[in-house]
Amino acid sequence: MKKTDTSKQTYRICFCFRRRFRVKEAEVPADIKALFENYSENGLMDVEHLYRFLKEVQGEDKLTREEAETVMESFLNQHKHLNIFQRRSLYIKEFFRYLLSENNSPFSCPPKVHHDMTAPLSHYFIYTGHNSYLTGNQISSDCSEVPIVEALKRGVRVIELDMWPNSTKEDVDIMHGGTLTPPVKLNKCLSAIRENAFVASEYPVILTLEDHLTPDLQAKVAEMVSETFGDILVVSTSECLLEFPSPESLKGRVIISTKPPKEFLETKDLKKEEDGSVKVHKSSEEAAWGKEISDFAATLSREYGEYQEEDDHQDEDHSLQQNVAPEYKKLIAIRAEKMKGGIKAWLKVNSQKAHRVSLNEEKLEKAVVTHGTEIVRFTQRNLMRVYPKGTRIDSSNYNPLIGWMHGAQMVAFNMQGHGRSLWLMQGLFRANGGCGYVKKPDFLLNLGPDDEVFDPKRRLPVKKTLKVKVYLGEGWNLDFHHTHFDLYSPPDFYVKVIPQALTSGLVHISNRIQSRVFEFGCFLDKQIGIAGVPYDSAMKRTKTIEDNWLPAWNEEFEFPLTVPELALLRIEVHEFDVSDKDDFGGQTCLPVSELKTGIRAVPLHDYKGDKYKSVKLLLRFDFV
Repeated sequence: MKKTDTSKQTYRICFCFRRRFRVKEAEVPADIKALFENYSENGLMDVEHLYRFLKEVQGEDKLTREEAETVMESFLNQHKHLNIFQRRSLYIKEFFRYLLSENNSPFSCPPKVHHDMTAPLSHYFIYTGHNSYLTGNQISSDCSEVPIVEALKRGVRVIELDMWPNSTKEDVDIMHGGTLTPPVKLNKCLSAIRENAFVASEYPVILTLEDHLTPDLQAKVAEMVSETFGDILVVSTSECLLEFPSPESLKGRVIISTKPPKEFLETKDLKKEEDGSVKVHKSSEEAAWGKEISDFAATLSREYGEYQEEDDHQDEDHSLQQNVAPEYKKLIAIRAEKMKGGIKAWLKVNSQKAHRVSLNEEKLEKAVVTHGTEIVRFTQRNLMRVYPKGTRIDSSNYNPLIGWMHGAQMVAFNMQGHGRSLWLMQGLFRANGGCGYVKKPDFLLNLGPDDEVFDPKRRLPVKKTLKVKVYLGEGWNLDFHHTHFDLYSPPDFYVKVIPQALTSGLVHISNRIQSRVFEFGCFLDKQIGIAGVPYDSAMKRTKTIEDNWLPAWNEEFEFPLTVPELALLRIEVHEFDVSDKDDFGGQTCLPVSELKTGIRAVPLHDYKGDKYKSVKLLLRFDFV
């Protein structure tokens, strides 16, 4: 096969002229040349030199010499084509390639679980999906087991299924009720979950069920679920848990969470009263859409309760309480409770009973304004699930930070929706080996009656400063066609570096949280944002490197952080376009608490969150 020469690229200008650009090899930055001189001898870096470099520059304090030797051998073995395997040492260009290799990840490599996994489930943020069966928008996209499989393979641990009677009332469909979404069979979804539940993580999968079924179909569901999952299914042994079991004790298990059927019926008469007590003012976005979809939105709310998702009520008579299938009720290992009596009432829960509640993003937004610390206290022992508001018919997502900073474990996202909000979700759950469970910081878990409760609104002092140096980037010429970014010349790349602080400085404006995210007007959501203290609220951008597939910026930025335990570092690369909006060139989001210091190769991901094959940045991280 003829090998394509990518060292030169030609771009057509008008009809008669062509411009030729040479794709040069990336030059070793001056900083790295200086480091190599300090950690080498006679132009060669041997194992002993590499060991010193890894400990003193890369912060690998616990590394042994034997492990450094393994690092060297692993890199050399992967680069046998360089004819250096027998040498057991590196020249400067080989050292540079090592720094750009997967061996030099900003996280533990290979990824490993390192958080304490023996605490109750309520002590963890859990990777949670919303309407997990939808392939696209909330109104007309297909229902399928495929997005469920994709979510599980990404490490999602909470899958949501909406169960409805099929057209003959003899079987169970999974669909978004009251919409045009075509259904998929329940047994197809259950089989997909069984086959893929533990591909990405061995920790438990939780199924949150929206139940719109009659008692006979509930019995059928119980049979299907039991047959599909068998011994790995956790069944209820008590209606009153003092605390939830731990992820460690539930490895390889599947858990069902929904409201017991009797509660659906018992709370039916409370619907009018409760709706009044937790009514949320419509956002400007909803007001703008009201004339166009108001009738349909009201239908959706009546049919399947998107706005009041956990307020679903069956139409059956109270006499059907006697006919609830006991097999079905026994499946419910995590009981979801009805929020009764408004915000103040449901926050004052029975201290002897651990349970789960759900509320939409708007209800949470309203609740945290006046009850932020009580919600933090509530989520220390109880599970809270937050889900998108009903007007997100395009399957967009909201800002997850507001839920996490108040301790909400299940911040449910439309995984088929894309954009910055989902990048934050993906970033948080890169922590702890990507297992789908991230232990909440200790300050969100102060359980003693005299312990001070964390208040996200309180201004805190800077705890540490993150320094980020952006050296260079590579790989776009390998993963993209040479005219992808510009028809007439190589691309003009620049980098945005954005710390996402999950804490401090919530701004209360007109009884809503409408705060800027960053000074350059970059909003995660048009209505809701999280503003840190001034030190936490800054977006930094490199200069633009023109006409270069291998841009080198060599720029350094500092980000003071008040709560680094709850901070994410979002990085985006864009290609500058003078006549149109800038093109997307890759992104990643990194949990600051997991970052290894030193010079690191950071792979970039596409708009959906899939990692590019070759595109990466070379960065340096330091904490001071």
